[in-house]
Amino acid sequence: MPTDVLVVGAGPAALAIAAELAERGLAVAVLAATDPRDPWSNTYGIWGDEVDALGLGHLLEHSWSDTCSYFGSGSSDPADPANSPTRHGRDYGLFDKTRLQQFWLERCEAAGVQWIRGLAEELSHGSGRSQVRYAPALAADVALIEARLVVDASGHKAVFVQRPELGPVAGQAAYGVVGRFTAPPVQPGQFVLMDYRADHLSEAERQEPPTFLYAMDLGQGRFFVEETSLALAPPVPYATLKQRLERRLAHRGVAIEQVEHEEFCLFPMNLPLPDLDQPVLAFGGAAAMVHPASGYLVGALLRRAPVLAAAVAQALRANPAAASAELAQAGWQALWPPELRRKHALYQFGLEKLMRFSEPQLRAHFSTFFSLPKEQWYGFLVNTASVPELIVAMLRLFATAPWNVKAGLMGMQGRELALGMGLILTR
Repeated sequence: MPTDVLVVGAGPAALAIAAELAERGLAVAVLAATDPRDPWSNTYGIWGDEVDALGLGHLLEHSWSDTCSYFGSGSSDPADPANSPTRHGRDYGLFDKTRLQQFWLERCEAAGVQWIRGLAEELSHGSGRSQVRYAPALAADVALIEARLVVDASGHKAVFVQRPELGPVAGQAAYGVVGRFTAPPVQPGQFVLMDYRADHLSEAERQEPPTFLYAMDLGQGRFFVEETSLALAPPVPYATLKQRLERRLAHRGVAIEQVEHEEFCLFPMNLPLPDLDQPVLAFGGAAAMVHPASGYLVGALLRRAPVLAAAVAQALRANPAAASAELAQAGWQALWPPELRRKHALYQFGLEKLMRFSEPQLRAHFSTFFSLPKEQWYGFLVNTASVPELIVAMLRLFATAPWNVKAGLMGMQGRELALGMGLILTR
């Protein structure tokens, strides 16, 4: 079957871009070692305003209006002001994983996407086209598929995408449990974005990399609780996160009664942008689209897949004989225009600083961050603010932050200088 675009991968990014490309009349094939219909294991959250703007509220399994965080040091006394929550005043939602997957699968199948089971092994380019050799799932020999363009959507450990080596990659790790508990781990009907209270840890442990609780009431006596950390290199081990979660719960008189699902998450937060001149395109984690400051991805997939697909389709219509390199270049320019590259550098600049913050600095930083006007912190977290708007928000944060945060922000160590120059020199 003649193929315009071959998408490599089977996760959210692969299905999102395959659906958009096929709906624009392109012949699309998806090559994956696993079945794209296999259930997804991870949970995907999104802010209510973001999903409403996309018109996809029907894909949510849960939503919360009572959204908050805890940035105090915490204590055993419920009356301690350190136990007072920071109210966010914005709705938050959790996708129904099955419904989200079906949303993309049904669009792919309706638009004629071809499914190919196999392990991608080698990419070459000849006569203006791309050839991928792969090991079919049900055959011993290798096979070959040719396409006008290859889009690697195989995740942050991309099969074909090349990117520069710029030092250690920091990962955000998390260990979570969906289940039932002897007592509610959060208030009924509540979503907790970050709980940095650490009164369950010794003074020595509080000198170690900080972790926080991300938790939500799923209704009918079920809760999701997850211990996580900001990006670190190396990341916090799962065993440490699990132990801290259990101790955090026990300190508040809560024990896990029934485990329905365990979640292990590890994803890079500061991947360098790919080489934007290579003749293969990328999407999702393979394209470094994970938000370096917040870790969010699904909202970006939903917003940016139509833009990328439109650019590739337009390039094909404009020049039906276009080579893979030309089509990839049109895609890269649409996916990572100068504005988004500047924002990526700005977010990574900030992340470099936060990775060195102590627990008191992080608590003070986030307390200050969420005291900014809602539009400022929201635009920062979901990557919808412009570069000037981000800079205004960062300057306001610096002006209102306590001195220990100011000191951490002013220090220039690690890769901040190179990232700052990248922000200035991006064209």
